[in-house]
Amino acid sequence: MSLVTLSEAPAIDNDNGFVFRPLAVPSRGSSELAIWQLEVAPGAKSERHTVSKEEVFLLRAGSVSIEVGDRVHEPAAGDAVILPPETPVLLSNPGDEPALLTVCTSRGIQGKLNGTVISPPWAQ
Repeated sequence: MSLVTLSEAPAIDNDNGFVFRPLAVPSRGSSELAIWQLEVAPGAKSERHTVSKEEVFLLRAGSVSIEVGDRVHEPAAGDAVILPPETPVLLSNPGDEPALLTVCTSRGIQGKLNGTVISPPWAQ
């Protein structure tokens, strides 16, 4: 067992209003899960993409809109949105304040964006 602190987690900024902070990920000691904090700036919007493994988004503060397939979810703080593998997703912050989420998935997750497969550095 080990303690992994948010204060020691690197901030990975994708320059589109999203900052990822890896917590329990393989490079920081986990063997099966990948968990990170995600901060989404007001007005930020991701590109539509898919991921290879189930992902769970837990909204902790602020507001987000999460399009999963053809459904739009607007969770309240404390709510979770479950994203099935290989389902198109788009995440945005329509609010005036940063949104804070905890994201959980399995190690080895890969994303597909505009036909390109990526291994997200915040999940490694």
